[in-house]
Amino acid sequence: MSTKHTKKVFEVTQHSIMKSALTEAAKALNKDEVPIGAVIINKDGNIIARAHNLTEHKHTQAAHAEVLAIEKAGKKIGDWRLEGCWLYVTLEPCAMCYNLAVLSRLDGIVYGAESPLFGFSKVAENDASPFLPHKALAQGGHSEKPLVYNSGHLPAIITGIEAEAAAMLLKTFFKRQRNKAE
Repeated sequence: MSTKHTKKVFEVTQHSIMKSALTEAAKALNKDEVPIGAVIINKDGNIIARAHNLTEHKHTQAAHAEVLAIEKAGKKIGDWRLEGCWLYVTLEPCAMCYNLAVLSRLDGIVYGAESPLFGFSKVAENDASPFLPHKALAQGGHSEKPLVYNSGHLPAIITGIEAEAAAMLLKTFFKRQRNKAE
């Protein structure tokens, strides 16, 4: 099989899996939750967990789609170590969810739309994540205590899969919220 063919199959599969996460996001939208959906696939590419945001219903930030999906996946495989698994989520994970993915030993994270306010990559730019290199160290600074947590494993990151569809769900939600406030 050619590399070009393999890459095309991989891209089609990624979009198909992300569409399952979008279905979860739509469930959140229908419950008046921020429409974020997540699925986790195992090493064979099978979906082993699905979840959507339930922060309003559960009255806790711990009910992010990613957290709920990781919890379900751990229960499904009987282990907190999700090695060989990938998280697909419609919005760039926040620092909490990214760090949970690291600690859960996920092999990768695939996300749709970027999160300009709370996405983990924005937090990294502001030096807030213990899992990403601290700018002071990168610029030749030093510290008595290590500023970088070395987990030994950081997930691969793939961005922009079904980003427009994910962004459209978010725009729909926030437009509804603005209309309610008027």
